[in-house]
Amino acid sequence: MTISSHAKRWITGLSLVPLLVFWLGWGNSLLFALLVALACMTALWEYFRMTLGANAASCHLLPPPTAVGFIAGLAVLWAGHINEPAFYALILAFDMVAAGLWVLLRYPEDASVVQKAAFQVQGVIYIPVLLSSLMYVRGSENGRLWIFFILVIVFAGDIGAYYAGSYLGRHKLCPAVSPNKTVEGSVGGLLANVLAGGVMKALLLPMLAWAPCVAMFLCVGAAGQIGDLFESALKRSVQVKDSGGLLPGHGGMLDRIDALLFAAPVAFIFKKFILG
Repeated sequence: MTISSHAKRWITGLSLVPLLVFWLGWGNSLLFALLVALACMTALWEYFRMTLGANAASCHLLPPPTAVGFIAGLAVLWAGHINEPAFYALILAFDMVAAGLWVLLRYPEDASVVQKAAFQVQGVIYIPVLLSSLMYVRGSENGRLWIFFILVIVFAGDIGAYYAGSYLGRHKLCPAVSPNKTVEGSVGGLLANVLAGGVMKALLLPMLAWAPCVAMFLCVGAAGQIGDLFESALKRSVQVKDSGGLLPGHGGMLDRIDALLFAAPVAFIFKKFILG
């Protein structure tokens, strides 16, 4: 019996729930950091495979920019874990210098190395830097509740957009990037963000004011949709359908966390500077 992609999507999502509950309910900050690092390195590998051809059969060792990207990515996550954002500038500067050196060494033989170096630098910012926002949230007051809060908002928006778009979608949202995304799906996703966020706020964080919370739900949801479309544009630019096949029904790890990457920094800004 063939399982539909829709069923695979739900089976995969539900099978990850126990891990998510353990991760949030019983895991300490170090376990949290390790699991974020695992997701980050998996997504970063998929990104490098798409943009740099890091999975080529002739590659017996990691290409230099890919190896440097992994080192820089882990360093960024470690800086987030120990709450030292000042290290970011040094880490990104190191990565940029390494990418520049790679360009100079390779340019005579490969003119495309400049574009590849740009992809490498973008990847370190796109995945580890954005994802490290979760580290700062986790280490702050009520951090465990806030991580659950953010994940529910983002994933609810993804589900709401999927079903609203599937059943009500008529008007294309951004056809040049993602032909299946619709305005109705986008609105449905935002409504799901507000609904799920409101329920979780009432249950977990009742002390927060409603007006800025609703603004956060909408901004986090909008950022998540931008992240989804950005990854679609990225895949289209390198002619790839999915970032990988790790999660049946969802694609790769990057396909699963693309919205979270853009939503997490927005949520962190609201928590630190607006909601307190």
